[in-house]
Amino acid sequence: MWCAAALVLVVASPTAASPDPPATLGGARLLFYNAQYDACASMALDVAPADGDEELARDELHASALLFQLRGLLESRPRDGADKNLAIARCGECGGLIAAFNAVTAHGQSLARTRLKADPADQTALFFLGKLNLNYLWLQLGPLRRRTGWDEYWEARRSLDAVLRANPQHVRARVARAWVDYIVDTKMPWGARWVLGGGDRKRALVAVRAAAATESDFFTHAEAEFALWDMLTRERQVGQAVAVAERLAGSFPDNSEVARFLEANRHRPEPGR
Repeated sequence: MWCAAALVLVVASPTAASPDPPATLGGARLLFYNAQYDACASMALDVAPADGDEELARDELHASALLFQLRGLLESRPRDGADKNLAIARCGECGGLIAAFNAVTAHGQSLARTRLKADPADQTALFFLGKLNLNYLWLQLGPLRRRTGWDEYWEARRSLDAVLRANPQHVRARVARAWVDYIVDTKMPWGARWVLGGGDRKRALVAVRAAAATESDFFTHAEAEFALWDMLTRERQVGQAVAVAERLAGSFPDNSEVARFLEANRHRPEPGR
C-alpha cells in the first residue's frame, strides 16, 4: 500500500519531471520572431517534419536563425578590407555557425532542386530554393562581407520570379524578391549592379510595404512587417520605422531588438527636422 501511495504522490507532484513538449515549426518561428535565434536554431534541429514541404520550411528557418546569429556576432567588426577575416578568426562561435549554415542550406537546396527536376512548376520548392539562396547571399554580402554567391543570386532571382509569375500574391515571395532588388542596389557597385540586372531600393520598399499590407497568416505577415521595419530603418525613415516597430512589439513583446530600437528612436525627430 505504501509503495502504491508513494507512486501516486510522485506522479502527481508538481515538482516531478515532465517531458519537454515536442519541437514544432510554429514554436521555432515564435522564437525567431522574438529574436531568440540560438533557441530557434536548436528547436529547428529537433523538428520532425511531417512532409517534404515542412522539411524545406524547417531548413529555411534554421538557416535564417543561423544567419541572424552570425549577423549579431559580426556586424560590428572592422570594415578595413585587409581585416575582413579578422573578426571571424576571433569569434569562437562563428566557425561552427558558418559550417552549420552551409550544411543546412545545402540540404535544403538539394531537396528543392530534386523536387524541381520532377516538377519544374512546384511553387513550394521554387520559393524555398529562392529563399535559401537569398539567405546565402545575405551571409556573404552582409556579415562575411564577401562579394560572392552569384550563382545563388541568379538561381534565387529565377526561382522567385517563377513563383510570382504563377502567383503574384505570394507574400513571402514578394518580400524575398524585394530583398533581391534591395541587395543589388545597396551592396554592389554600379558596374556590378548592371551585370546583375539592376536593382532598385525604392521599388523594393514599395513592394515590401504592399506585402505588409496584404492579408496573410500570422507568421507570413510578421515576416513582411519585419522586412518593412528593416528597410525603413536602413533608409533612415525613422518615424515610419517606429510605427512598424510598435506594431511588432505588440505581437512579439519579448523581442529585445525591437524594444531597443523603440527605446532609442521613439522620440527621435526625423532627419532634417
